[in-house]
Amino acid sequence: MNYKLALTTILFSICLMTFLSVGCQRNYTPKPRGYFRISLPDKEYQSFDTTYPYQFDYPTYSKIVADSSGNAEAYWINLEFPQFDGKLHMSYKTINNNLYELLEDNRSLAYKHTIKADAINEKLFFDETKNVFGILYSIEGDAASAVQFFATDSTRHFLRGSLYFNAIPNKDSLAPVIKFVREDIMHLMESLEWKAVNN
Repeated sequence: MNYKLALTTILFSICLMTFLSVGCQRNYTPKPRGYFRISLPDKEYQSFDTTYPYQFDYPTYSKIVADSSGNAEAYWINLEFPQFDGKLHMSYKTINNNLYELLEDNRSLAYKHTIKADAINEKLFFDETKNVFGILYSIEGDAASAVQFFATDSTRHFLRGSLYFNAIPNKDSLAPVIKFVREDIMHLMESLEWKAVNN
């Protein structure tokens, strides 16, 4: 009698486990992480033409603020993007037989992001009519700065820029904004002109 009860219990347990394992199976597909939709403004530009030794076009949805950091020098500015909580820090140097050092400093500052970067792409810029030459660095991945550039006439003027967002670097969530602002930086380089300044 106990044998039949034990056999029945075992068969019942097997049937119950089979039923539960078949009944609970689901085809589960993990969903990618979602991000908020970012509304991007229309591209419109205005001229930054002051007593500075350079002039360029910048977006109407950004504003130019003088760099007030402790180590700021003459003609250093920040191009702020309030809607995206980002800043393009721009520093200017007068070349004084030190072009090689300025280029090496610029390169080392761009490539210090290789620790977090997936890749660093360089785009050469060359405008002989306006005497503007430079490189745009697109830093892919979760690096702190996504875009950097320099522009020079190779004899007197040297302008450098670094884009930062006040957010934890995340290439997926920031990608649309980075692409959008990179286009503005390219436009800035294309519209850049040097001016004579009395020092």
